[in-house]
Amino acid sequence: MKLNIAVFFGGESVEHEVSVISAHQAIEALDKEKYNVIPVYISKDRRLYTSDLLLDIKNYTDLKKLTEQCTQISIARIDDRAVIQPVKTKMFGPKELGTIDIAIPVMHGTNGEDGTIQGYLEMLKIPYAGCDVYGAAVGQDKVMQKNILNDNDLPITNWFWCYGTEIDDNRDDVLARVHRLIYPVILKPARTGSSVGISIAHNDEEYIECFENARQYDEKVITEKVIRPMREINCSVLGDSVQCMASTLEEVGTNTGELLDFQDKYMGGSKGTKGGASKGMASTKRIVPAPLSEAQTEQIQTIAKKVFKVLGSSGVCRIDFLMDAETKRVYVNEINTIPGSLAFYLWEASGVSFSELMDRLVQQARDRERRRSRMTFSYDTNLLATYSESGTKGAKGTKH
Repeated sequence: MKLNIAVFFGGESVEHEVSVISAHQAIEALDKEKYNVIPVYISKDRRLYTSDLLLDIKNYTDLKKLTEQCTQISIARIDDRAVIQPVKTKMFGPKELGTIDIAIPVMHGTNGEDGTIQGYLEMLKIPYAGCDVYGAAVGQDKVMQKNILNDNDLPITNWFWCYGTEIDDNRDDVLARVHRLIYPVILKPARTGSSVGISIAHNDEEYIECFENARQYDEKVITEKVIRPMREINCSVLGDSVQCMASTLEEVGTNTGELLDFQDKYMGGSKGTKGGASKGMASTKRIVPAPLSEAQTEQIQTIAKKVFKVLGSSGVCRIDFLMDAETKRVYVNEINTIPGSLAFYLWEASGVSFSELMDRLVQQARDRERRRSRMTFSYDTNLLATYSESGTKGAKGTKH
Protein backbone atom coordinates (compact mmCIF):
# COMPACT_ATOMS: atom_id res chain seq x y z
CA MET A 1 0.00 0.00 0.00
CA LYS A 2 1.41 3.39 -1.00
CA LEU A 3 2.17 6.03 1.61
CA ASN A 4 0.54 9.44 1.20
CA ILE A 5 3.44 11.91 1.23
CA ALA A 6 2.53 15.60 1.54
CA VAL A 7 5.25 18.01 0.41
CA PHE A 8 4.79 21.43 2.07
CA PHE A 9 6.34 24.43 0.35
CA GLY A 10 6.01 28.18 -0.28
CA GLY A 11 5.22 30.39 2.71
CA GLU A 12 5.57 34.11 3.33
CA SER A 13 9.36 34.01 3.64
CA VAL A 14 11.62 36.08 1.36
CA GLU A 15 12.73 32.64 0.12
CA HIS A 16 9.25 31.74 -1.15
CA GLU A 17 10.35 31.17 -4.74
CA VAL A 18 13.40 29.18 -3.65
CA SER A 19 11.08 26.89 -1.70
CA VAL A 20 8.92 26.33 -4.79
CA ILE A 21 11.99 25.34 -6.82
CA SER A 22 13.34 22.98 -4.15
CA ALA A 23 9.94 21.37 -3.58
CA HIS A 24 9.44 20.59 -7.24
CA GLN A 25 12.83 18.92 -7.39
CA ALA A 26 11.89 16.84 -4.33
CA ILE A 27 8.47 15.92 -5.76
CA GLU A 28 10.08 14.82 -9.00
CA ALA A 29 12.55 12.62 -7.08
CA LEU A 30 9.92 10.85 -4.96
CA ASP A 31 9.25 7.34 -6.26
CA LYS A 32 5.66 7.32 -7.54
CA GLU A 33 5.60 3.51 -7.31
CA LYS A 34 5.97 3.82 -3.52
CA TYR A 35 4.22 7.08 -2.72
CA ASN A 36 1.13 9.11 -3.50
CA VAL A 37 2.57 12.62 -3.60
CA ILE A 38 0.35 15.47 -2.41
CA PRO A 39 1.59 19.03 -3.07
CA VAL A 40 0.61 21.46 -0.29
CA TYR A 41 1.38 25.01 -1.34
CA ILE A 42 1.41 27.73 1.33
CA SER A 43 0.75 31.13 -0.21
CA LYS A 44 2.42 34.34 0.92
CA ASP A 45 -0.70 35.14 2.96
CA ARG A 46 -0.42 31.77 4.79
CA ARG A 47 -3.28 29.95 3.07
CA LEU A 48 -2.92 26.27 2.17
CA TYR A 49 -3.77 24.93 -1.27
CA THR A 50 -3.61 21.65 -3.12
CA SER A 51 -4.16 20.72 -6.76
CA ASP A 52 -2.44 18.83 -9.55
CA LEU A 53 -1.79 22.26 -11.08
CA LEU A 54 0.81 22.75 -8.36
CA LEU A 55 2.91 19.97 -9.86
CA ASP A 56 3.84 22.06 -12.94
CA ILE A 57 6.31 24.81 -12.09
CA LYS A 58 5.32 26.73 -15.23
CA ASN A 59 2.04 27.58 -13.51
CA TYR A 60 3.80 29.72 -10.89
CA THR A 61 4.39 32.72 -13.14
CA ASP A 62 1.04 34.14 -11.95
CA LEU A 63 0.53 33.16 -8.30
CA LYS A 64 -2.86 34.88 -7.98
CA LYS A 65 -4.25 33.01 -10.97
CA LEU A 66 -2.74 29.74 -9.74
CA THR A 67 -4.28 29.91 -6.26
CA GLU A 68 -7.67 30.85 -7.72
CA GLN A 69 -7.62 27.59 -9.67
CA CYS A 70 -6.49 25.45 -6.71
CA THR A 71 -8.48 24.19 -3.72
CA GLN A 72 -7.88 26.01 -0.48
CA ILE A 73 -7.61 23.44 2.30
CA SER A 74 -7.30 22.90 6.01
CA ILE A 75 -5.86 19.87 7.77
CA ALA A 76 -7.68 18.34 10.72
CA ARG A 77 -6.93 15.52 13.14
CA ILE A 78 -9.96 13.20 12.91
CA ASP A 79 -9.70 10.02 14.97
CA ASP A 80 -6.19 8.80 14.12
CA ARG A 81 -6.04 10.39 10.68
CA ALA A 82 -4.62 13.67 9.37
CA VAL A 83 -7.39 14.63 6.98
CA ILE A 84 -7.20 17.18 4.17
CA GLN A 85 -10.47 19.12 3.95
CA PRO A 86 -11.63 21.80 1.49
CA VAL A 87 -12.20 25.15 3.18
CA LYS A 88 -15.29 25.67 1.04
CA THR A 89 -17.37 22.56 0.44
CA LYS A 90 -19.89 22.21 -2.35
CA MET A 91 -23.29 20.64 -1.75
CA PHE A 92 -22.41 17.45 -3.60
CA GLY A 93 -18.63 17.80 -3.36
CA PRO A 94 -16.25 15.69 -1.25
CA LYS A 95 -15.87 16.56 2.43
CA GLU A 96 -12.41 14.98 2.51
CA LEU A 97 -9.61 15.22 -0.08
CA GLY A 98 -7.37 12.53 1.37
CA THR A 99 -5.12 11.84 4.32
CA ILE A 100 -1.45 12.46 5.10
CA ASP A 101 0.86 9.68 6.32
CA ILE A 102 4.16 11.57 6.16
CA ALA A 103 4.97 15.24 5.61
CA ILE A 104 8.12 16.55 3.98
CA PRO A 105 8.56 20.27 4.68
CA VAL A 106 10.56 22.01 1.95
CA MET A 107 10.13 25.43 3.52
CA HIS A 108 12.95 27.96 3.47
CA GLY A 109 13.38 30.84 5.90
CA THR A 110 11.06 32.58 8.34
CA ASN A 111 7.76 30.89 9.27
CA GLY A 112 8.81 27.66 7.62
CA GLU A 113 12.36 26.49 8.20
CA ASP A 114 12.47 28.07 11.67
CA GLY A 115 10.26 25.55 13.50
CA THR A 116 6.90 27.09 12.62
CA ILE A 117 5.77 24.42 10.14
CA GLN A 118 7.31 21.73 12.36
CA GLY A 119 5.19 22.91 15.31
CA TYR A 120 2.09 22.87 13.12
CA LEU A 121 2.78 19.28 12.08
CA GLU A 122 3.49 18.31 15.70
CA MET A 123 0.07 19.62 16.75
CA LEU A 124 -1.56 17.54 14.01
CA LYS A 125 0.58 14.55 14.98
CA ILE A 126 1.81 14.11 11.42
CA PRO A 127 5.22 12.40 11.17
CA TYR A 128 7.58 14.64 9.21
CA ALA A 129 11.08 14.59 7.79
CA GLY A 130 13.90 16.88 8.80
CA CYS A 131 14.66 18.78 11.98
CA ASP A 132 12.20 18.91 14.85
CA VAL A 133 10.94 22.19 16.30
CA TYR A 134 14.05 22.81 18.41
CA GLY A 135 16.60 21.87 15.77
CA ALA A 136 14.80 23.98 13.19
CA ALA A 137 14.61 27.04 15.45
CA VAL A 138 18.29 26.87 16.36
CA GLY A 139 19.24 26.28 12.75
CA GLN A 140 17.38 29.40 11.65
CA ASP A 141 18.50 31.78 14.41
CA LYS A 142 22.19 32.43 13.79
CA VAL A 143 22.61 34.12 17.17
CA MET A 144 21.49 31.04 19.13
CA GLN A 145 23.35 28.84 16.66
CA LYS A 146 26.68 30.61 17.08
CA ASN A 147 26.41 30.61 20.87
CA ILE A 148 25.86 26.83 20.86
CA LEU A 149 28.76 26.30 18.44
CA ASN A 150 31.02 28.43 20.60
CA ASP A 151 29.99 26.57 23.78
CA ASN A 152 30.92 23.29 22.08
CA ASP A 153 34.39 24.53 21.03
CA LEU A 154 33.54 24.55 17.34
CA PRO A 155 35.50 27.11 15.28
CA ILE A 156 33.62 30.29 14.32
CA THR A 157 34.80 33.73 13.19
CA ASN A 158 34.94 36.71 15.55
CA TRP A 159 31.49 38.24 15.73
CA PHE A 160 28.88 40.09 17.74
CA TRP A 161 25.17 40.78 17.46
CA CYS A 162 22.79 43.53 18.47
CA TYR A 163 19.21 44.56 18.00
CA GLY A 164 18.37 46.76 15.03
CA THR A 165 17.29 49.61 17.30
CA GLU A 166 20.74 49.82 18.88
CA ILE A 167 22.15 51.62 15.85
CA ASP A 168 19.74 54.46 16.69
CA ASP A 169 20.26 54.50 20.45
CA ASN A 170 23.92 53.43 20.84
CA ARG A 171 25.58 54.03 17.47
CA ASP A 172 29.00 54.86 18.93
CA ASP A 173 29.03 51.69 21.05
CA VAL A 174 28.10 49.54 18.04
CA LEU A 175 30.79 51.13 15.88
CA ALA A 176 33.35 50.63 18.65
CA ARG A 177 32.62 46.90 18.56
CA VAL A 178 33.00 46.92 14.78
CA HIS A 179 36.39 48.64 15.06
CA ARG A 180 37.59 45.89 17.39
CA LEU A 181 36.78 43.36 14.67
CA ILE A 182 38.56 45.57 12.06
CA TYR A 183 37.07 46.16 8.61
CA PRO A 184 35.94 44.58 6.36
CA VAL A 185 32.99 43.01 8.17
CA ILE A 186 29.91 41.18 6.94
CA LEU A 187 26.41 41.97 8.24
CA LYS A 188 23.53 39.49 8.30
CA PRO A 189 19.95 39.43 9.51
CA ALA A 190 19.89 36.75 12.20
CA ARG A 191 17.06 34.68 10.76
CA THR A 192 17.06 34.82 6.97
CA GLY A 193 18.78 32.68 4.35
CA SER A 194 19.86 32.65 0.70
CA SER A 195 22.07 35.70 1.37
CA VAL A 196 19.01 37.96 1.61
CA GLY A 197 19.90 41.16 3.47
CA ILE A 198 23.59 40.23 3.68
CA SER A 199 26.31 42.70 2.68
CA ILE A 200 29.93 43.66 3.37
CA ALA A 201 31.11 46.96 4.86
CA HIS A 202 34.60 48.45 4.53
CA ASN A 203 34.14 51.62 6.60
CA ASP A 204 31.72 53.30 9.03
CA GLU A 205 29.60 54.88 6.31
CA GLU A 206 29.12 51.57 4.54
CA TYR A 207 28.49 49.84 7.85
CA ILE A 208 25.53 52.10 8.69
CA GLU A 209 24.11 51.56 5.21
CA CYS A 210 24.53 47.77 5.43
CA PHE A 211 23.05 47.72 8.94
CA GLU A 212 19.94 49.56 7.75
CA ASN A 213 19.58 47.01 4.95
CA ALA A 214 19.97 44.02 7.29
CA ARG A 215 17.50 45.21 9.90
CA GLN A 216 14.74 45.38 7.30
CA TYR A 217 14.62 41.59 7.46
CA ASP A 218 15.12 40.83 11.15
CA GLU A 219 15.23 42.58 14.51
CA LYS A 220 18.63 41.06 15.27
CA VAL A 221 21.71 41.87 13.18
CA ILE A 222 24.97 39.91 13.20
CA THR A 223 28.36 41.42 12.41
CA GLU A 224 31.29 39.13 11.57
CA LYS A 225 34.90 39.55 10.61
CA VAL A 226 35.46 38.84 6.90
CA ILE A 227 37.96 36.08 6.15
CA ARG A 228 40.41 37.01 3.39
CA PRO A 229 41.50 35.34 1.22
CA MET A 230 38.54 33.00 1.65
CA ARG A 231 37.30 29.73 0.24
CA GLU A 232 33.74 28.52 0.83
CA ILE A 233 33.39 24.78 1.43
CA ASN A 234 30.05 23.03 1.97
CA CYS A 235 29.22 19.62 3.39
CA SER A 236 25.83 17.97 3.69
CA VAL A 237 24.94 15.67 6.59
CA LEU A 238 22.16 13.09 6.45
CA GLY A 239 20.65 11.25 9.39
CA ASP A 240 19.57 11.99 12.95
CA SER A 241 20.87 12.02 16.51
CA VAL A 242 21.24 8.24 16.42
CA GLN A 243 23.32 7.99 13.26
CA CYS A 244 24.47 10.41 10.57
CA MET A 245 26.84 10.52 7.61
CA ALA A 246 28.69 13.32 5.80
CA SER A 247 28.62 13.87 2.04
CA THR A 248 31.27 14.66 -0.51
CA LEU A 249 32.47 18.26 -0.12
CA GLU A 250 31.99 21.08 -2.59
CA GLU A 251 33.78 24.38 -3.11
CA VAL A 252 31.49 27.22 -4.13
CA GLY A 253 32.65 30.07 -6.36
CA THR A 254 31.45 33.67 -6.51
CA ASN A 255 31.28 36.25 -9.26
CA THR A 256 32.62 39.03 -7.05
CA GLY A 257 35.19 37.06 -5.12
CA GLU A 258 33.73 38.47 -1.91
CA LEU A 259 30.12 37.40 -1.34
CA LEU A 260 27.88 34.69 -2.79
CA ASP A 261 24.61 36.56 -3.24
CA PHE A 262 21.04 35.49 -4.02
CA GLN A 263 21.55 35.91 -7.75
CA ASP A 264 24.76 33.84 -7.73
CA LYS A 265 23.00 31.07 -5.82
CA TYR A 266 19.73 30.76 -7.67
CA MET A 267 20.02 32.51 -11.01
CA GLY A 268 23.43 31.37 -12.13
CA GLY A 269 24.80 34.88 -11.70
CA SER A 270 22.67 36.24 -14.52
CA LYS A 271 19.03 37.26 -14.54
CA GLY A 272 18.89 36.42 -18.17
CA THR A 273 20.23 32.90 -17.90
CA LYS A 274 17.62 30.64 -19.41
CA GLY A 275 16.57 27.95 -16.97
CA GLY A 276 19.07 29.11 -14.34
CA ALA A 277 16.47 29.71 -11.67
CA SER A 278 14.87 26.32 -12.12
CA LYS A 279 18.04 24.59 -10.98
CA GLY A 280 18.28 26.41 -7.67
CA MET A 281 21.55 25.93 -5.79
CA ALA A 282 22.53 23.22 -8.29
CA SER A 283 23.14 26.00 -10.86
CA THR A 284 25.74 27.79 -8.73
CA LYS A 285 29.39 27.66 -9.73
CA ARG A 286 30.91 24.80 -7.79
CA ILE A 287 33.64 22.19 -7.75
CA VAL A 288 32.61 18.71 -6.59
CA PRO A 289 34.51 17.18 -4.93
CA ALA A 290 36.25 20.18 -3.41
CA PRO A 291 39.98 20.31 -4.24
CA LEU A 292 41.23 19.59 -0.72
CA SER A 293 43.65 17.12 0.76
CA GLU A 294 42.30 13.94 2.30
CA ALA A 295 43.13 15.23 5.76
CA GLN A 296 41.32 18.54 5.17
CA THR A 297 38.30 16.71 3.78
CA GLU A 298 38.10 14.38 6.78
CA GLN A 299 38.52 17.32 9.18
CA ILE A 300 35.59 19.22 7.67
CA GLN A 301 33.38 16.13 7.50
CA THR A 302 34.10 15.38 11.17
CA ILE A 303 33.28 18.95 12.20
CA ALA A 304 30.13 18.88 10.06
CA LYS A 305 28.81 15.80 11.85
CA LYS A 306 29.55 17.36 15.24
CA VAL A 307 27.74 20.56 14.24
CA PHE A 308 24.79 18.46 13.09
CA LYS A 309 24.56 16.70 16.45
CA VAL A 310 25.16 19.61 18.85
CA LEU A 311 22.48 21.66 17.06
CA GLY A 312 20.00 18.79 17.37
CA SER A 313 19.60 18.45 13.61
CA SER A 314 18.03 15.67 11.58
CA GLY A 315 17.06 14.92 8.00
CA VAL A 316 19.32 16.37 5.34
CA CYS A 317 21.20 19.56 6.22
CA ARG A 318 24.05 21.49 4.65
CA ILE A 319 26.80 22.97 6.80
CA ASP A 320 28.70 25.85 5.21
CA PHE A 321 32.34 26.43 6.08
CA LEU A 322 34.79 29.26 5.47
CA MET A 323 38.45 28.44 4.96
CA ASP A 324 41.29 30.93 5.21
CA ALA A 325 43.06 30.26 1.90
CA GLU A 326 46.45 31.12 3.40
CA THR A 327 46.39 29.55 6.87
CA LYS A 328 43.95 26.74 5.88
CA ARG A 329 42.08 27.36 9.10
CA VAL A 330 38.42 26.28 8.90
CA TYR A 331 35.43 28.13 10.40
CA VAL A 332 31.81 27.02 10.66
CA ASN A 333 29.69 29.59 8.87
CA GLU A 334 26.14 28.25 9.34
CA ILE A 335 23.82 25.28 9.02
CA ASN A 336 21.00 25.12 6.48
CA THR A 337 18.43 22.76 7.94
CA ILE A 338 16.46 22.68 4.66
CA PRO A 339 19.08 23.54 2.06
CA GLY A 340 18.11 24.68 -1.42
CA SER A 341 17.87 21.66 -3.75
CA LEU A 342 18.11 19.51 -0.58
CA ALA A 343 21.85 19.23 -1.44
CA PHE A 344 20.96 16.34 -3.77
CA TYR A 345 23.99 17.04 -5.98
CA LEU A 346 26.35 16.42 -3.04
CA TRP A 347 24.65 13.11 -2.30
CA GLU A 348 24.69 12.05 -5.93
CA ALA A 349 28.44 12.64 -5.83
CA SER A 350 28.51 10.46 -2.69
CA GLY A 351 26.71 7.59 -4.43
CA VAL A 352 23.20 8.33 -3.11
CA SER A 353 20.63 9.13 -5.82
CA PHE A 354 18.06 11.87 -5.28
CA SER A 355 15.32 9.23 -5.20
CA GLU A 356 17.18 7.27 -2.51
CA LEU A 357 17.75 10.50 -0.57
CA MET A 358 13.98 11.08 -0.49
CA ASP A 359 13.42 7.47 0.60
CA ARG A 360 15.78 8.03 3.51
CA LEU A 361 13.93 11.19 4.55
CA VAL A 362 10.64 9.30 4.56
CA GLN A 363 12.20 6.49 6.61
CA GLN A 364 13.73 8.97 9.03
CA ALA A 365 10.29 10.48 9.65
CA ARG A 366 8.84 7.03 10.34
CA ASP A 367 11.73 6.05 12.64
CA ARG A 368 11.39 9.22 14.71
CA GLU A 369 7.65 8.68 15.06
CA ARG A 370 8.27 5.12 16.30
CA ARG A 371 10.79 6.36 18.87
CA ARG A 372 8.41 9.05 20.06
CA SER A 373 5.54 6.60 20.37
CA ARG A 374 7.53 4.85 23.10
CA MET A 375 8.06 8.07 25.07
CA THR A 376 5.80 9.52 27.76
CA PHE A 377 4.41 12.98 27.00
CA SER A 378 1.35 12.94 29.25
CA TYR A 379 -0.14 10.97 32.12
CA ASP A 380 -3.49 10.77 33.83
CA THR A 381 -4.07 12.64 37.08
CA ASN A 382 -7.10 13.57 39.17
CA LEU A 383 -5.90 17.14 39.78
CA LEU A 384 -8.90 18.86 38.19
CA ALA A 385 -11.33 16.53 39.95
CA THR A 386 -9.97 17.61 43.35
CA TYR A 387 -9.40 21.28 42.49
CA SER A 388 -12.23 23.31 44.02
CA GLU A 389 -13.64 26.64 42.88
CA SER A 390 -13.02 28.06 46.35
CA GLY A 391 -9.39 27.07 46.02
CA THR A 392 -9.17 29.07 42.81
CA LYS A 393 -10.66 32.18 44.43
CA GLY A 394 -8.41 31.84 47.40
CA ALA A 395 -5.30 31.63 45.24
CA LYS A 396 -6.35 34.69 43.25
CA GLY A 397 -6.84 36.79 46.35
CA THR A 398 -3.64 35.82 48.14
CA LYS A 399 -1.19 38.69 48.77
CA HIS A 400 2.57 38.20 48.97
